[in-house]
Amino acid sequence: MFSLRTPPAPDPRFLLQDFEPAYLALYRQGKLEARVHQALAELEDCCACPRNCHVNRLENLAPLCHTGRYAVVSSVFPHFGEEDCLRGWNGSGTIFLGHCNLRCVFCQNWDISQQRQGREYSADEIADSMLALQAKGCHNINLVTPEHVVPQIVEAIAAAVPRGLRLPIVYNTSAYDAVQSLRLLEGLVDIYMPDFKFWTRESARRLVKAKDYPERAREAIREMHRQVGELRFGRDGLARRGLLVRHLVMPGKEEEAAAIFDWLASELGADTYVNIMDQYRPQYRVGAASRSGERQYLEIERRPNQRELRSARSAADRAGLWRLDQRW
Repeated sequence: MFSLRTPPAPDPRFLLQDFEPAYLALYRQGKLEARVHQALAELEDCCACPRNCHVNRLENLAPLCHTGRYAVVSSVFPHFGEEDCLRGWNGSGTIFLGHCNLRCVFCQNWDISQQRQGREYSADEIADSMLALQAKGCHNINLVTPEHVVPQIVEAIAAAVPRGLRLPIVYNTSAYDAVQSLRLLEGLVDIYMPDFKFWTRESARRLVKAKDYPERAREAIREMHRQVGELRFGRDGLARRGLLVRHLVMPGKEEEAAAIFDWLASELGADTYVNIMDQYRPQYRVGAASRSGERQYLEIERRPNQRELRSARSAADRAGLWRLDQRW
């Protein structure tokens, strides 16, 4: 039995007195169809993510993300493992999207991100999934690993809204997003939840195989914040709108964590919420043998220790950020 822990009285700065999902305004204005046409046009010469593959996905050509015209969905279920302000008492309505535009050597969901698990869903089928999660009482629709299928997400939301979708949309991302794709989501997404992983190009090149990850993550998070602002809650303690930044603590990366938190505070403001996650464990290619027989990525072949976790939390505190583990 899951239950939401009782939060303290909401700070008035972060309390929404009234809430409706952002997409309802576009729906009432009759603008959803035009947004869909704009989004699908992006697939003709695909730059939906920073990989900029320039293939025509409308012809079902699959770029680096191995995803053509339709999004692959791996699973759909009420998720009780997310942050308390998302999972609540009925769960976060999670749609795990297949494949990924990163190649994280430590990926804990590598069977989904790097292999084909699930099947292609049309926009109407994704809309069916959203409405089924809503019918189960989920508090939001949580789209996991959506960076490479933003046009398909726009199409699915537009299909679900006239049929009665009324839940906040959570965009749950690695932060390796294209700003032009995020702009397609303006007025559709209520909560952006990026995981800002690494600060240095060296770490990004080695561990997620995208040396431009830090720059693209900063651009993306800046755009997300412009759209939705600081994280805000209802009186029930559930998040309704805004930005929540995750950071997965990695072994030996204390300085990078501190740099990320300092940037968030200076660029977006100290009212930014962060969730400092401690669940890293060696997975996928970490410790596996290379073609030459040498074991790989040994520097991250352990869990972060207590000193590293305390260091990350202290860095966020020094930056003045709001930590979810302090709030709840």
